[in-house]
Amino acid sequence: MDKYLIRGGKRLYGDFFVQGAKNAVLPLFAASILTKDKVVISNCPALLDVANMANILESLGATVVREGNLVEINPKDADKIEIPCSLAKELRSSIFLLGSILGRRKCAKIAYPGGCDIGLRPIDIHLKGLETLNVDIKDQNGYIYCDATKIRGGNVVLDYPSVGATENVMMAAVTAQGVTTINNAAREPEIFELQQFLNAMGAKIKGAGSSLITIQGVESLHGAEYKTMPDRIVAGTMLICAAMCGGSVTVCNCNSKHLQALASKLQQSSCKLSIFNDKIELASKGKLFAIESIETQPYPGFPTDLQAPIMAMQAISCGTSIITENIFETRFKHVPELIKMGAKIKVSGRSAFVRGVPRLVGTGLVAEDLRGGACLVLAGLKAEGTTTISNINHIDRGYEDWEQQLTALGADISREKQ
Repeated sequence: MDKYLIRGGKRLYGDFFVQGAKNAVLPLFAASILTKDKVVISNCPALLDVANMANILESLGATVVREGNLVEINPKDADKIEIPCSLAKELRSSIFLLGSILGRRKCAKIAYPGGCDIGLRPIDIHLKGLETLNVDIKDQNGYIYCDATKIRGGNVVLDYPSVGATENVMMAAVTAQGVTTINNAAREPEIFELQQFLNAMGAKIKGAGSSLITIQGVESLHGAEYKTMPDRIVAGTMLICAAMCGGSVTVCNCNSKHLQALASKLQQSSCKLSIFNDKIELASKGKLFAIESIETQPYPGFPTDLQAPIMAMQAISCGTSIITENIFETRFKHVPELIKMGAKIKVSGRSAFVRGVPRLVGTGLVAEDLRGGACLVLAGLKAEGTTTISNINHIDRGYEDWEQQLTALGADISREKQ
């Protein structure tokens, strides 16, 4: 097990190049088994979650070969219907394979998925959507059994605009006879990405990016080559990092339209931003004003995945901030670790009240989840003295070669064995 060793207080200067999006590429991997033809995905990040998804595809019978950031998937023999419990527990996104296995084999058996422990994240929304498509679902002994031999198009109304449920229903419906509509669909850019990928494979889907998606079922899909979108959460994390540490950083290879909610907050904090289509330049003196109120919301609102990183920023900003988490109910596990560093934070229900302090002090920390781990890295980079962060396998799930890129910007961070 590795840990990070960070000596804080360094300003950052230079260009940061954003990797391909984890939350986009995982559904693309899942969707690849909807065809028996070869699929090639470029700009694919080398992350623990991506490796776990590749392992799951191989357990189903597919072959997965990576060369650099190019991944070739041959799903010709991916005919197994069960995802092993040991693999499903490692990866929350294994649930996406429920829809794609049903689309291919018309039956599936899957264990309840794992991933970060940030709340219940019930999958009943997924299952209710599939049931609307006439899928018979049984829950027995920790497994979900699905029979889609009579699957057909239907009018799906999601109780909540869940990203995962939207993507699952899309994949199940794409080869179902008839027309499927998804009402109250998630609007995240990753949904649009899945639509474009499936359409490149021969699907007939429109409306992604809005709250109404329409799917005309087709008989079969074919192979495709596709380039993954940039990771908006990594881009956002680095903008927050640059704001905290001070200096001048250009976040390159990003889609600035995906970062409007964050950019608006950063502009309130005394940072100077120059926004272009595919990059954002940020200059900061490292002395920030608190943002009065931050509430996480489904896209295009402020993303829950940036709640922890921006809390680190509010911890050293002048003034008081109220951060409300509306998506996941236990996503404040980073708070006790920030308090160890001298942060002044009180949590009440879904809200955290953050009173900025002049400085944080380095200490030993433990990453409890992916984005909370990123928050601690940012805090360590700003803090006085030395910070160690253990359990960084969580961080490796979402940030590719992060310490190397941060070092190139002037940070003092290294990976060491525990």
